[in-house]
Amino acid sequence: MKPGLLVISHGSRDTGWVILVEAAIEAVREALGTELVIEAAFLELVDGRLIQDGLDRLEAAGVDRILAIPLFVSTGSTHVDEIGWALGAYPSARTETDLERFSVKGELTYGKPMDDAPEIVDVLLDRLREVSMNPAQESILLVGHGSQEAGFKEEWERNMASLMERLVEQGGYGDCAGALLLLDQVSERWELLRSRQPNNEILVIPLFLSEGYFTKQVIPQRLNGLACRYDGRTYMPHPRIADWIARQSKEWLIAVS
Repeated sequence: MKPGLLVISHGSRDTGWVILVEAAIEAVREALGTELVIEAAFLELVDGRLIQDGLDRLEAAGVDRILAIPLFVSTGSTHVDEIGWALGAYPSARTETDLERFSVKGELTYGKPMDDAPEIVDVLLDRLREVSMNPAQESILLVGHGSQEAGFKEEWERNMASLMERLVEQGGYGDCAGALLLLDQVSERWELLRSRQPNNEILVIPLFLSEGYFTKQVIPQRLNGLACRYDGRTYMPHPRIADWIARQSKEWLIAVS
C-alpha cells in the first residue's frame, strides 16, 4: 500500500489565499514526514491545481489509497457534498452540481470538514482572546456563510450550536449566538444577545477559512450600526489547522493499515 493525502479547498483568484493553504499543507508534510504523499487541490479558480490534477499527481507518484479531506468550514456546505459525490464517496449528490465524476483509480476515503473539531475550537478561542477583555461580561456572535438548502441549513445550525457550547464552556464567555449570512440573521441574533445580556460587550467572530469578500465587506456591512468588536480574523493562518489535517490523516492511516 502506498497512501496519499489530497486536501481539497475551494480556491481563489487571490494568490494570498492559495499561499495560506499551501503553508498549512507544508506544515502537515513536516508533521507526517514520509508517511503520506500529500497534494493540495482546489475546486475551482486555480489553474493546474484542480481536483483531478491532484488525483493524477498522486497516481503518478504510485499512490493506490487516498484520503481526501475537504478543507471546508462545515458539513453544511453544498460543496462538501458535491465533491464527495464526484469522488465516488456518495451514490448521489443531495443538490444540483456542475461537477462530473472524477477519475479515481485507487481506493478513496472521504474525510470530514472542520465542523466542531477540537482544533477548530482552539482556533476560535485564540481569535476571541485577540479581541476579548473580560469574557464573563462578553457575548459571542458567530457568523457563518450558511445555506438555504434543506438539510444543509440544519447541518450549519448543529455545528454552530456545538461550537457555541464549547466556546462558552472553555472560554468563560457570558453568552453566545450564531448567525448565517445567507439567511440574513446577523442583526436579529445581535438583538437576541443584547436582549439576554444587555450589559455585555458583543464580540463577532467569522466562521471562514480565510479573509476575503465576506469577511471584509459583507459582514462589516451587516454589522453597520451595531455596537460590537470585530477584527475579521479567520481560521487561517493558525497552526491548529495543520494539526487538524494531520490528526485526521493519522487516524486514517491506522484504520487502513
